[in-house]
Amino acid sequence: MDWIKEVLSIFAQQYPKFRIDFWLIFGFIGQAMFTMRFLIQWIASEKKKESVIPVAFWYFSVVGGLILLSYAVHQMDPVFILAYLPGNFIYFRNLYFIQKKRTATPIAKSEH
Repeated sequence: MDWIKEVLSIFAQQYPKFRIDFWLIFGFIGQAMFTMRFLIQWIASEKKKESVIPVAFWYFSVVGGLILLSYAVHQMDPVFILAYLPGNFIYFRNLYFIQKKRTATPIAKSEH
């Protein structure tokens, strides 16, 4: 563990503005969530041998997107705010469509 402290100390000396704090860790968690969606989609597609987008993809998109948007707002970074703001509407909308389809009752066909 001492070598980790030494590496971080050297890194901190070379990059004095770099600080490990809550927001940095929070941002990395958001990025990890956002990356997980691609892994989930890839694994699901490999299993079915066709391109599919599982529901978990949209949940990871929402969680990762909201965390990264929060991080971007905290950093006051308009480029990343604009990058992550519209996507969240799309992710929520897709989850809405999925939920709507699941709760829809099938219409019974009348026999003639």
